[in-house]
Amino acid sequence: MKRFLKINDLDNVAIVLADDAKAGESLSIEGIEVTLSHDIPRGHKFALCDIAVGEPVVKYGFPIGHATAPILKGEWIHSHNMATSLSDNLEYTYTPTPAAEPRQCKAPEINGFLRYDGDMGIRNELWIVPTVGCVNGQANAIVERLKRECDLEGIDDVCAFTHNYGCSQLGQDHANTRAALAALVRHPNAGGVLVLSLGCENNQLSVFKEHLGSYDPERVRFLISQEVEDEVEVGVQLCKELIAKMKTDRRQPLPISKLKVGLKCGGSDGFSGITANPLVGLFSDRLVSCGGTTILTEVPEMFGAETILMNRATDKKVFDDTVSLINDFKEYFRSYGQPIYENPSPGNKAGGITTLEEKSLGCVQKGGSMPVVDVLQYTQHVTRQGLNLLTAPGNDLVASTSLALSGCQMVLFTTGRGTPFGTFVPTMKIATNSQLAAMKANWIDFNAGVIVEDTPAEKACDDLFDKVVAVANGEQLHHEKIGAKEIAIFKTGVTL
Repeated sequence: MKRFLKINDLDNVAIVLADDAKAGESLSIEGIEVTLSHDIPRGHKFALCDIAVGEPVVKYGFPIGHATAPILKGEWIHSHNMATSLSDNLEYTYTPTPAAEPRQCKAPEINGFLRYDGDMGIRNELWIVPTVGCVNGQANAIVERLKRECDLEGIDDVCAFTHNYGCSQLGQDHANTRAALAALVRHPNAGGVLVLSLGCENNQLSVFKEHLGSYDPERVRFLISQEVEDEVEVGVQLCKELIAKMKTDRRQPLPISKLKVGLKCGGSDGFSGITANPLVGLFSDRLVSCGGTTILTEVPEMFGAETILMNRATDKKVFDDTVSLINDFKEYFRSYGQPIYENPSPGNKAGGITTLEEKSLGCVQKGGSMPVVDVLQYTQHVTRQGLNLLTAPGNDLVASTSLALSGCQMVLFTTGRGTPFGTFVPTMKIATNSQLAAMKANWIDFNAGVIVEDTPAEKACDDLFDKVVAVANGEQLHHEKIGAKEIAIFKTGVTL
């Protein structure tokens, strides 16, 4: 295993891969002789040459900020001597760069559930979806009754997806909640859904149905709590009818082209852009080559690396939509008087990430090298095969939920710090380093840290692809085994 890594020929920094990089150690990296002037934590950077004040610090072959103090060769580089170089809205020019061509792909089939509209589910779950937070307790009570009283063989899970919204919201904020819940109801991983309303909320059931669009009436039932004597009893009976229908569902071989996978990172560290994110990028390229679809989001974590995606746009319209994706999100921050570049988080910094450019250049690697075929608005259903971009924030729960609301049956979630959560679809935690994978084996589903331990990236991609197929075929992830499934709706407005 290497102890130090220079990622790109253009870089003027290298990364520490080991735990024992001590001051005074002399080393050679690609012919450059360096003596470390500090103890440097694993995942952090040190200079390969002297860098003057104001000069760029280069990693991944791109500037990730500038020196705020003179940096000597061998010196530790972090927040004490480096800062972001990002500014407000930029002018962009469409400069198409050659994207990767789809490769020959041995495309396995997925044993999934074929839904009425031709979409594929990879789970057969019964969901209770409240239209307003006031009936969260009733939704949970219905789930508890069903688990006590019903034979659930053939049903993968019974869940209530509670939330705090659906009333006292205005304008686009209210519309976002309604659209998110509608997308949840239509998701193919649900074999049956009970939509549970209170009756007096802003999110009126009659209007909600109008915005729901096409759905299978045999698989979606509705209940207004204020119109019945015992809403839990009535809800249980409606769900028992759904369970009887769902028990007839069987997995069947379906083309992998029906698989849609979301790409997300959270709790990033200095290894994220070296192991897990590039690995997920290789996976994305392979799935797209097999006819499948991937979606990349976390718009604020594209800032500083956005041109890489823009120049892979399939045409000028997709390029213009990507420019709007970036600038509209900056305006969203400004409209609330918030700084655009208030990132990375304390955990990111502890893991070795100093600036948003550095985080973004690691983040966008999850998108691989294929062309960007479309830009989706929040909750918009994906329709174009290939790599898509989606409007959503970087927040782990909100972004992961957003990916699933746009049609992803699964989310790949890379992490260097670790997290136990899962959204309402299988959320595969991929560790950036083997130490995390070993310590939090009850959280981590796949270890990408082997890439810096002499496992070829292509071999790791083979293993990840096999793991994704196994999960799509029904293998449970750690968060599923303990029932950790949540939704988080993107709130953008005032609360009355």
